[in-house]
Amino acid sequence: MEQEHNWESEDDQVSDVENDARVSFTGKGVDRYWSEVSERNISYREPLIKRRMNTTSQIAIVGVNVSPIESLDYEIIENELFKQDWRSRKKVQIFQYISLKWAFALLIGIGTGLVGFFNNIAVENLAGFKLLLTTDLMSQQKYYKAFLAYAGCNVVLATAAAVLCAYIAPAAAGSGIPEVKAYLNGIDANSILAPRTLFVKIFGSIFGVSAGFVVGKEGPMVHTGACIASLLGQGGSKKYHLTWNWLGYFKNDRDRRDLITCGAAAGVAAAFRAPVGGVLFALEEAASWWRSALLWRTFFTTAVVAIVLRAFVEYCWTGKCGLFGQGGLIMFDVSSATASYTVPDILAVLFLGVIGGVFGSIYNYLVDKVLRTYSFINEKGAFFKVVLVIAISLLTSCCSYGLPWLANCIPCPENLKVSCPTVDGSGNFKSFHCPPGHYNDLASLFLNTNDDCIRNLFSTSTEKEFHISSLFIFLIAIYFLGIITYGIAIPSGLFIPVILAGACYGRLVGRLFAPFSVLDMGLFSLLGAASFLGGTMRMTVSLCVILLELTNDILLLPLVMLVLLISKSVADSFNKGVYDQIVKLKGLPYLESHAEPYMRNLVARDVVSGPLITFSGIETVGAILHALRTTGHNGFPVIDEPPLTDVPELCGVVLRSHLLVLLKEKYFSHVKVLTGKEILQRFDASHFAKAGSGKGLTLEDINIKEEELEMYVDLHPITNTSPFTVVETMSLAKAAILFRQLGLRHMCVVPKAQGRPPIVGILTRHDFMPEHVLGLYPHLNPHK
Repeated sequence: MEQEHNWESEDDQVSDVENDARVSFTGKGVDRYWSEVSERNISYREPLIKRRMNTTSQIAIVGVNVSPIESLDYEIIENELFKQDWRSRKKVQIFQYISLKWAFALLIGIGTGLVGFFNNIAVENLAGFKLLLTTDLMSQQKYYKAFLAYAGCNVVLATAAAVLCAYIAPAAAGSGIPEVKAYLNGIDANSILAPRTLFVKIFGSIFGVSAGFVVGKEGPMVHTGACIASLLGQGGSKKYHLTWNWLGYFKNDRDRRDLITCGAAAGVAAAFRAPVGGVLFALEEAASWWRSALLWRTFFTTAVVAIVLRAFVEYCWTGKCGLFGQGGLIMFDVSSATASYTVPDILAVLFLGVIGGVFGSIYNYLVDKVLRTYSFINEKGAFFKVVLVIAISLLTSCCSYGLPWLANCIPCPENLKVSCPTVDGSGNFKSFHCPPGHYNDLASLFLNTNDDCIRNLFSTSTEKEFHISSLFIFLIAIYFLGIITYGIAIPSGLFIPVILAGACYGRLVGRLFAPFSVLDMGLFSLLGAASFLGGTMRMTVSLCVILLELTNDILLLPLVMLVLLISKSVADSFNKGVYDQIVKLKGLPYLESHAEPYMRNLVARDVVSGPLITFSGIETVGAILHALRTTGHNGFPVIDEPPLTDVPELCGVVLRSHLLVLLKEKYFSHVKVLTGKEILQRFDASHFAKAGSGKGLTLEDINIKEEELEMYVDLHPITNTSPFTVVETMSLAKAAILFRQLGLRHMCVVPKAQGRPPIVGILTRHDFMPEHVLGLYPHLNPHK
């Protein structure tokens, strides 16, 4: 008994170390987190492991997971309850399940389309009111009042967005694409798809874009679509009595993953009005697992988005949507320009591709540095987050209003089909402070919504509408404002800043090659935007289709393909894509589609470390409760021992969440006997279904009396009897590829030789992380 007491006290020490490690993970950065965890594990765990190995056969040296971020259960848990559920399903239930999948795809498309349209209306009206007020005061030569009105509106809108993000849903800040990408990779990051995140994402994005920040609503729309899909896939809510037996089919991570993939595609379709591009974006960038059935549903979802948007845009053509423009599904039409090209044009495209790759890699590097700097400010609390947003808002307002004063007034071109100077809130020819018959080209870029600014840069037959000096000023300002704006506490997308900067230097390259080229300046702007997108985001196929759907010019397809391939190839030689960098910076254990080179030098058993608690097929309540209290593990191997079997053998893996349900219901026995049949009669699969975004069962919800600790629980009915296993001598590279391709949460490592314990250890995604592997083997070269 004394020895048992020592174990518990040492376990408490280990638990305290793990808790400290969790604190360091969130507060001190990823690199320091891994170093502290590895150092503390060496000092605390080695003597404990040795002592346990000498006293019990149920403890083995395996990997320990101290990260607070867990994996999702994409694997089918084939226990007896699951098998009974599938055997009992009738054809009508299978039909209901399939019908609901398509019904949810329809609802995701409708919901995302409505939100996308609402965002456009809100931004156009809020920003339009602000710009009309500023223009009206400028026309009365009240320049200081105009600046105060412009900056004041921006600060108010920015503060509203920041307060929402900082105090209600911090997970809504930023683009959201890295988080959605991580979720679809199997990472269960907290609150990224919660209802409050959806609310803040919608309104925070509206306020942030309307405030004149150099951000877009496209990235947040992807996150919004994923949140809508997640909300529909929660399987209802028992708490609010919003549940239905049919919805129980979706209380698992596999079906939610498919719905969220549809939501991410719908978000792109709603943001860019590019349904095919949305499907390809989900396939190329967002999803880690794909199959043909999902392709059909995703395509159906984006088609619904396109129909919804088209219907409401046509309604707005009647002028009933306030300041909302006519736009249509083609946002930036350049089809009027002739897309014929010669050899000098190909050389210009090659040059654009190289520039896009270099600029894109520098952009990603600077974004990474800015995010690391902002993390120190954001750690100080919500108030400092809001202050930072206000400071960036004032800087942006000063640039947008002040820099146009550096430009000269330009006489209006003759034979124009539109008014010059522009009399309404948008257009190519802003008068600013210029006399009648003149316009300010920099004001036409800065004092417009981001969409109208891109439309001006993409406009065709406007070779000398913008001075070269004005384009240089705008390029430098937008390039650096986009960098310092991303990372503050507002929903912010990267697509629009990148398109703006790329379109700007595309026009500059067009002016450089004007004596030799036959391409229109608007087409050069499009190719510049494509090159910068390829250099920052490292996508090819999806970006190509999105840009073609945006601009309605299929004849430009070969040049867009070429510039994207070159820019991506050049940028890949310097660093990773911007979303991959952000995923790593957030400390999310993302599994790449390829194994690292050094993994070929290791085998699976080389990275398992720490104590693993195993259970007998029929275990005491006290042992289970002790294991749940003293470890943070979410999967436990179940070992059948004599007299149930001739020799110890691996029965399977049982999940922590399933153990909690069994303990909560208190189906115990006084003797060590099999009670599986009675458990199957009393429970069904719905009792063990995955909880929604709300809090699931925890240890605090379990009330076990002291006399119940010595009673027994039969774990066989809830044990996954077909876990994925690998032999201990399998190369770590091969194990990593299998783990990722199968979407696993736990991978059992079994011994090669007989006569040993039936399991060597369990691998989770954290055991494949470079920080963990290189921490164990620092002599390994990360690149070999």
